[in-house]
Amino acid sequence: MVVKRLPVYLRVLNELKDEAVDIVSSHELARRTGFSSEQIRKDLACFGALGTRGLGYRTDVLRERIRSVLGLDRTLNVVLVGAGNLGTALARYTLSRETGINLVAVFDDDPEKVGRRIEDVEIRAMADLAGVLAEQGVRVAILAVPASAAQGVTDLLVAGGVEAILNFSPAKLDGRGKAYVKNIDLAIELQSLAYYASGEAGRAGTSGA
Repeated sequence: MVVKRLPVYLRVLNELKDEAVDIVSSHELARRTGFSSEQIRKDLACFGALGTRGLGYRTDVLRERIRSVLGLDRTLNVVLVGAGNLGTALARYTLSRETGINLVAVFDDDPEKVGRRIEDVEIRAMADLAGVLAEQGVRVAILAVPASAAQGVTDLLVAGGVEAILNFSPAKLDGRGKAYVKNIDLAIELQSLAYYASGEAGRAGTSGA
């Protein structure tokens, strides 16, 4: 799916911007992303981002075009639910990146955490969730709560108008047909890596997907 590759292209273009590279070829993008140059040209042509044959793409123009397609040319308000170790790390990572993503609040049901801050963002009580979602027009949320609470929190987010959820909780969630949920289970990912570390992949002739 093209949209899943666009953030990878954008990351490389941000690197090229920092390196003051004005023009980039599809071959150089292929080297840096791991995708084929043919795939890259096909993807970018879908959005009218046509380069110049024999020259390549203007880095700044292509970067802004991809940001526009992804909706990152305007500020995206996001909330994070779960201020444990993982949630705190995710909040700090999000705040440290210049991505057009604005983390407006962090929520937790632990009274001892409410009122504290992660960088400049206040940890709010779950009772404030609906009000913040409506006031800030939040459509995207990051979830880092225990599995037992994950679906209930998801239902609250969906009821509040959230349309996309990045889920780090160890539970497969249902967006009730109203929200797209991207599940990232770190334990499962690590367990799958154990297969490659064990040497079984080499003996089976298996390569990474």
